[in-house]
Amino acid sequence: MKEQSNDARVIQELQEKVKAIKGALSKKIVGQQVVIDDLLACFLSGGHCIITGVPGLAKTMLVQNLARCLDLQFNRVQFTPDLMPSDITGSEILVEDKATGAREFKFVKGPVFSNIVLADEINRTPPKTQSALLQAMQESEVTSSGVNYKLPVPFWVLATQNPIEQEGTYPLPEAQQDRFMFSIEIGYPDEQSELEIARSMFSAQEVDPVVDAKSVMKFRELLGSMPVADSVVKAAVTLVRSSRPDSAQCPSAVKKYLSWGAGPRASQFLVLAAKSYALLDGRATPDKGDIKRAAYPVLRHRIVRSFHGDVDGVGSNDIIKVLLEKSCR
Repeated sequence: MKEQSNDARVIQELQEKVKAIKGALSKKIVGQQVVIDDLLACFLSGGHCIITGVPGLAKTMLVQNLARCLDLQFNRVQFTPDLMPSDITGSEILVEDKATGAREFKFVKGPVFSNIVLADEINRTPPKTQSALLQAMQESEVTSSGVNYKLPVPFWVLATQNPIEQEGTYPLPEAQQDRFMFSIEIGYPDEQSELEIARSMFSAQEVDPVVDAKSVMKFRELLGSMPVADSVVKAAVTLVRSSRPDSAQCPSAVKKYLSWGAGPRASQFLVLAAKSYALLDGRATPDKGDIKRAAYPVLRHRIVRSFHGDVDGVGSNDIIKVLLEKSCR
């Protein structure tokens, strides 16, 4: 009973922090509540996120201000065609001791050694530089001259992509996109929100820190011990399996639009994301509704469409909608 009481207090504390974060972000960001909820769920889960949207939708501003709310070390890297892997991870430099004249190599850490890393326009840089970041995301460490350097905890990567102007870009392959837990799409604001954006463009309000690293680890610890019903896990696995065109569970209406479906990692991420959404809502355990809520950000970059999907204009979101209607009732 004492443990349950303590969990209830932590959930209440998380609720208060989330409310404070949203209040702070409202000073700079108009609307985008679904996007903010998805970002918070992804961060609470400990996964990385890729954000797609046309220029001018405040993707960078949103991430920068969210980082200020979280009171964690933040670095932004503008990805360009001439960016090298060492520009991200760091490099060995020759240092001379002025007192003795002795020289030795010293590793100078790159911008990836931060709690939150914004990889701005990740599709603007060559694959070898993308791979350096993706390896750091997967291993939570950087290796230089045979020495492993651990990345700080928590460690969160948010990468942005511009879906237009594809000339001279290096789109991430589907296999590499799988490293990201969430794929979030940001669309144009509605008319009322855009009016507010135009009015507040000269606002000087600053965003104050709300959550520190110690609180983040406490919330993640609660997430790890959160119980999940077998029916919820079953719903996640059934949904993922239905995305595979060679599976008997795949709806006939979308089979021809699919080349490849999501792998087992998607099932894990669906359950983890469902737990995060439940906690953010103040609930002690997730339900099938949370699985449905997580379906789009978890699956949209893991579904590989076929030639028929491109020709008929059937997108990943359209396919996920059908999968939810048929497989997750």
